[in-house]
Amino acid sequence: MRVTICIGSACHLKGSREIIAQLQTLVKEQHLDDKVDLNGSFCCGDCVNGVCVTVDGQLYSLKPEDTREFFDKEILGRL
Repeated sequence: MRVTICIGSACHLKGSREIIAQLQTLVKEQHLDDKVDLNGSFCCGDCVNGVCVTVDGQLYSLKPEDTREFFDKEILGRL
């Protein structure tokens, strides 16, 4: 599973660094290093709502405080 987090300037200001750190921790805690490929990219084109995150090409907008719920639903829920 490929998870891409935007690290462009708008998303950076909205907390992309914190989301990346949380996702890295959650992937390690669940021993999913071989199943979840975390990547960064620049502008995904949807900067208005929140940090742009894609899971296998499907776009989501996240806030740092929503990361755990997102991980449980969209990442663990697909594995």
